[in-house]
Amino acid sequence: MTTDLSLLTLVRDASFLVQLVMLVLLVASLVCWTMIFAKRSALARARRAADEFEEQFWSGQDLVTIYNRVAKPDYPASGLERIFRSGFKEFAKLRNQGGMEPAVILEGTQRAMRVALNRELDELESNLSFLATVGSTSPYVGLFGTVWGIMNSFRALGDIAQATLAHVAPGIAEALIATAMGLFAAIPAVIAYNRFANNVERLYSRYDNFIEEFSAILQRQAHN
Repeated sequence: MTTDLSLLTLVRDASFLVQLVMLVLLVASLVCWTMIFAKRSALARARRAADEFEEQFWSGQDLVTIYNRVAKPDYPASGLERIFRSGFKEFAKLRNQGGMEPAVILEGTQRAMRVALNRELDELESNLSFLATVGSTSPYVGLFGTVWGIMNSFRALGDIAQATLAHVAPGIAEALIATAMGLFAAIPAVIAYNRFANNVERLYSRYDNFIEEFSAILQRQAHN
């Protein structure tokens, strides 16, 4: 007799718990790939937006002109534009109050920009924790399904007088599918997390450098 060891047959004939493990890993993998493509596009947009804004900012345009453009209610500001908008708005408000020391004005401006920076960082890091969780736990979830499937295979041998490889192979094969699915879900998640975390760190450094450079410009204006 020959045993059907095709992938679909092994998944169909697997025990309920192993099938549940496979389903969980499949869903996790699909969600991860959805997040990977979405995060990749979001980070690419953030880099392009930063490039465009820095080009305009350092082109010599008046700061008031730039602020009026990014402060419009219908303007889709993001990244550096939000940080600039928050800082310049706070700077203008504190300066117009009068009677305040330049150091106090600059401190309030930097605080407003830091708050905007933290908001941008939270947005950039969204969903990264899920990728990290899937990458670290999926192999163990798949291993659990494998152990359970192999355990059931050996338990079934207790009712057989003479065990052969044909009796054990299907159970072991279906169990190993769970391990393979766990790795299939984990490997892309880990690679994507490491790459995205590095991209987020680079954007954060870029935003932080802009705050320092913009603060230096505002410091000179505060003393005028």
